[in-house]
Amino acid sequence: MKTTITYILALFFSTLIQQSDFLSEQKKYERVQAAFEAKGSILSEKLRINGIQPEQLNILIVAYKEEKVLEIFAKNLKDRNYKKLVAYPICQQSGRLGPKWKQGDLQVPEGFYQIDRFNPVSTYYLSLGINYPNKADYLRSDAVDRGGDIFIHGECVTVGCLPMTNDLIQEIYLYAIQARQNGQEDIPVYIFPFRMTKENMSIHQEKFKEDEVLLNFWKNLKTGFDTFEKDKNPISFSVDKKGLYVFRK
Repeated sequence: MKTTITYILALFFSTLIQQSDFLSEQKKYERVQAAFEAKGSILSEKLRINGIQPEQLNILIVAYKEEKVLEIFAKNLKDRNYKKLVAYPICQQSGRLGPKWKQGDLQVPEGFYQIDRFNPVSTYYLSLGINYPNKADYLRSDAVDRGGDIFIHGECVTVGCLPMTNDLIQEIYLYAIQARQNGQEDIPVYIFPFRMTKENMSIHQEKFKEDEVLLNFWKNLKTGFDTFEKDKNPISFSVDKKGLYVFRK
């Protein structure tokens, strides 16, 4: 029993050290240091106003392609629901509405993803990698190369990513590394073609009425959109054999 307790304690403190090391490592980079100097107090005040403690921060990111908006939702670790913290303009866009199918199609993905990389020395200033292609993308596309390297990044240029100005990516990056520091291994990123309200769906169903495959995919995404809009909690889902999302209540 004593050996077991010792092991659990060692694992616990090892986890704390690893989390601490993440923020320390990020702060070694010049652009991250600059972001803290320029934005640290601004973000702290934003969190304070919204009743969120920096050491308790968890975030969730939602992007709407047609509206060119990226929103950050936030909560304390022990809170039940997220609330919208801030909305940022996406400064450029490539491709058209609809999911990404393959390398070189210039499309921004649509679906349910998460942050899988932090790059403090990106060619595009600071960047947060998105885990495209996910399982659903693999199953829906039969392309030999489905593409990859999709990021939320700076420099305001894109060939399929979610580009921000360098000023705004500083804020987004700091929110993300603080959440990761707090132990949030999975930071959700939901990318929708547009705000999938009933009215907007009717408009786009008429506009794209000849593309049954696309409309069926959007109907699938709308279920996830409605689920998130209802309670502002992370969406729980699996993926079926056809690459469609199956949402769990």
